[in-house]
This record gives sequence, C-alpha cells and structure tokens, in this order.
Amino acid sequence: MYILCLFLLGGIIIKEAKTNEQLIKHLITKGVKVINKKKALKLLERYSYYAIVNTYKDVFKVKGKYINGVTFEEIYALYEFDKNIKVIFLKYTLEIELIIKALLANTISEKYGVKNYLKTSNFDSKADLEEIQKLRNKINKEIKNNYGKHEAITHYKDKYGFIPPFVLVKVLTFGEISKYYGLLKQSDRQKISKYFKLSDKELRQMLLNITLVRNLCAHSNRLYTYRSRFFVNVDKPNRNYREYIKSTDLYMITKCMEILLDAKSYNKLLKDFEKEIKKLSKKLKCIDINKILNMMGF
Repeated sequence: MYILCLFLLGGIIIKEAKTNEQLIKHLITKGVKVINKKKALKLLERYSYYAIVNTYKDVFKVKGKYINGVTFEEIYALYEFDKNIKVIFLKYTLEIELIIKALLANTISEKYGVKNYLKTSNFDSKADLEEIQKLRNKINKEIKNNYGKHEAITHYKDKYGFIPPFVLVKVLTFGEISKYYGLLKQSDRQKISKYFKLSDKELRQMLLNITLVRNLCAHSNRLYTYRSRFFVNVDKPNRNYREYIKSTDLYMITKCMEILLDAKSYNKLLKDFEKEIKKLSKKLKCIDINKILNMMGF
C-alpha cells in the first residue's frame, strides 16, 4: 500500500510514494509511539494512513506538535470510535427517512391526489420557481432512471401511466425529500411537522441536518466533529452555556433524533452511542474523553 506525499522543491511540487512501513517510521519521528507495529501496518493496509492518521491526528496535537506519549493505537481508537458511531447514526437516519417519506406521501396524496400532484400550483407560492422546476426535473429523472429497474416504478408506469407519491418517495434520496418538504405549501409543511409537535421551520432545519449526517455516514467522512450552519436549538432550557455556538453539532443531532424517533428507537441509539464512548474512554491515555465529548457538543 502506497500513499503519495507532496513536497516543494525549488517551487515545483514533487510526488513521492511512501510505503506503509515508511509512513510508520515517519510517524515515529514525529513523536508518536507505535506499540504494535505489525498490527499497525495491517490497519494501514486495510483502512489507509490518510483515513486513520491524517483525519484524526489533530486532536492529539498542541500547536502543531503531537502530545507527549501519544500512540498510534490511540489515534486508531478515535478512528474506530467514529467509524462505529457512523454505523449507529446511519441506521437511525434511515429510520427517520422512512417516517418522513411516509408522512410526505400521505400528505400529498390526500390533498392533491395520486396523479397530478407535481403541478407548480401545488407548491409554495413564495418559493423560487426555478427551485420548484429543478425538483420536478430531478423527480422525472429519477422516474426515468428507475424505470425497468425498480419493480413498483415499472408497474405503475406501464399499467397506469403515472407514479403515485407513495411509490415515488421510494426512489428519492433523503436530500431530495428534504428539498421537496421545503418547497411544499406552508399548510402542508405544518401538517407534517405537527406530527412531531414542531414548527415547519424547525422540522426543515432538522431535515437539512439529518440529511448531511446521513451523507457523512454513508460516505465515510468524519462525524464526531460535525458542524452545520443550519442551526437548530431544540434543547433551550439546557443550552444557556452554549449560546455562543451558532452551528449545529452532534449533541444537537441526538436531540433532533429524540424528537423524530419513537422512544424505543431513541433509547437504543443512546445506549449504543454511550457504549462506544465508554470503549473509547478506556483506550485514550494522553487526552481525556471529555475533550472528545466537548468537540461533539456534550
């Protein structure tokens, strides 16, 4: 396994391939201890130096230098923690996606029927017409792409010549569903948001964040440091000490999930999440688990 390292030589960028063996040696020269070199090499071979070290090293540094006594094993423990919580959060974002899709499809079907619900007049009159048309084009593209591949899409298209909302939502991404919700008439958005005892604005912000979290998890990007400009604050009585924060963090995502999930699902999410935090806490030596908790917003 090789990784390309870039450095400057006379103003020219030179690419140099380094083996995992060389990368381990480089890490050691930077002051990082490697307790089990053989195992470390296997982990780099499986997940890559970039995914483990480059992505999770910063929390183990002070002013650009590694904290005294830090080990590769600790860096990997944080990588593993983040990897495991991504599996947990992905599972429950998928559950939320199913709930929102059902509520959206039912609301549209009841008010506009199952055939001509994509008329411009069925969307928010204050919404950007270009955004509405983009959504309609995207929906028609999804129908076209799934015809012949998706059983229900093919069946309804061949037999009835149209795709009802409860079938359409099956082939739309969570991002497309969130966009669709945001373009609905306010009365329709409110009908859906009232299911969760939220305002339509609060639910819209939550869906934007849940979509981002889902995509982070699905594409193996870092989750524990999650920050979003789509600000949500649904825990006001307990958030006074964090008023200075103007972004949504992972703590707030868990509070959103508490509202969007049933109690049983949320408690299971919390239990699994806490289990991973305890596992990480036992593996960290040179930094305290509270540093990680603070970065997540807890």
